[in-house]
Amino acid sequence: MDLDAVRTFVAAADAGQFQDAAAALSITQQAVSKRIAALEKDLQVRLFTRTPRGAQLTVDGQAFLPHARELLRVEARADASVRPGRRALRVDVHSRRTAPAVLLQDFHRAYPRIDLDVVTLDADVHAATAAVEAGTVDATFHAVTVPARRLPGAIRTARVIDERHELLVGPRHALAAARAVTPAQLAEHRIWMPGMAVGTEWSDYYDELAAAFGLTIDRIGPVFGNEALLAEIADSPTLATLAGERTRYLWPDSYDLRRIPVRDPAPIYPMSLIWRADNPHPALPKLRDHLAARRGDAPDGQVWLPKWGH
Repeated sequence: MDLDAVRTFVAAADAGQFQDAAAALSITQQAVSKRIAALEKDLQVRLFTRTPRGAQLTVDGQAFLPHARELLRVEARADASVRPGRRALRVDVHSRRTAPAVLLQDFHRAYPRIDLDVVTLDADVHAATAAVEAGTVDATFHAVTVPARRLPGAIRTARVIDERHELLVGPRHALAAARAVTPAQLAEHRIWMPGMAVGTEWSDYYDELAAAFGLTIDRIGPVFGNEALLAEIADSPTLATLAGERTRYLWPDSYDLRRIPVRDPAPIYPMSLIWRADNPHPALPKLRDHLAARRGDAPDGQVWLPKWGH
């Protein structure tokens, strides 16, 4: 069905005159007549009766009018769902607990009128970049471990997060009372990070971190979720894990878990925003500017970065 003809029908029904409908649509009266005639032929009914006082809806025209209005409303909603600036900006954060999700919430507070669709693709940097390239999402946050020349031609990246680490331990752990710990101190303790998939950019990062400071990072064990991990750590005098300083965890007060900054040097996990250069969504530049402003200056004191982060 020709939606321009439907739009013309509704305009003529509202105006009561083909001439007035033509003026409202910025077309000729002849064009209005042709569109109405084509719609009547398509529907195989008469929609209007010509009278000295104008165009009067027939019984079929009256029956069709509410459905015609609904067709135009559906068309408007369909258009808004994909048109840049009208549909929500779709951003992948991989996990709703980590720094990207925290920063996106901060962006939403700063720009509450920008609609956001926050998704978790559960993908590594390669799969997430492919999703951006395909248009499945507008942007994603990941550590980019390859030079820009090796990325797809339309892909752009900007480093927007330098995430420090904290050691998460229970109250009986040997480091529980420490105000800060060094990577060298962690070499004597078991760091438990079950379920970290081999070959992902975060797995490569922790492999490099462990090699640099002689750490023991244990990935063995089934994954029962963050709540189970926190319960195990709270009850153990030896288990510890690493978390980003902006990662959000909730636990019962009885766990008495401690979040201890890792410093001297402070390991930094660098993350970038990844997007397509030709993406016209007007909220993307605002998001990039917001993240660039929140990144701030380089962290104080000594830091450690993986080789690809320099």
